[in-house]
Amino acid sequence: MSNSVEKTVCFTGHRPQTLKFLWNEESEMCRALKMQIKNTITELIESENAIHFISGMALGVDMICAEIVLELKKTYPQITLECAIPCETQAAKWTEKYRDRYFNTIIASDKETLLQTHYTADCMMKRNKYMVDKSDIVVAIWNGSKGGTANTVNYAKQSGKTIKQITV
Repeated sequence: MSNSVEKTVCFTGHRPQTLKFLWNEESEMCRALKMQIKNTITELIESENAIHFISGMALGVDMICAEIVLELKKTYPQITLECAIPCETQAAKWTEKYRDRYFNTIIASDKETLLQTHYTADCMMKRNKYMVDKSDIVVAIWNGSKGGTANTVNYAKQSGKTIKQITV
């Protein structure tokens, strides 16, 4: 291992409606993206001693990354997953399928951090700032567009964090 200091990594990225494959996670594009994310996480574990991963648990990239970390725990039992939840009602309006996926991921995680109980207009950004503040490395699955992911990447840059971008 080239770096003995343990690192924390968080993820930021797009919701399904912004991704080219939309909600179709069985598509070839989504499978390729999942493989790229898995390879990036594996590289961070092996070369950067990344052991703690934080997901914001939103639909799309956040959920995909959390599930990949849980899958990789079988190979790398030292890694942990933290679910950073912006408010208690994050998944309230989701379909049953996605709510089940959300709660199953939280149950399988190592740590659940609820940032505030009630929704406010800025709770998602507060969650993103929390994740960046707690991390050494930010993995951004991003197409370069403006929005929450861009704001998170800009905050990470201002905070001097290492950013690994996967362009979608």
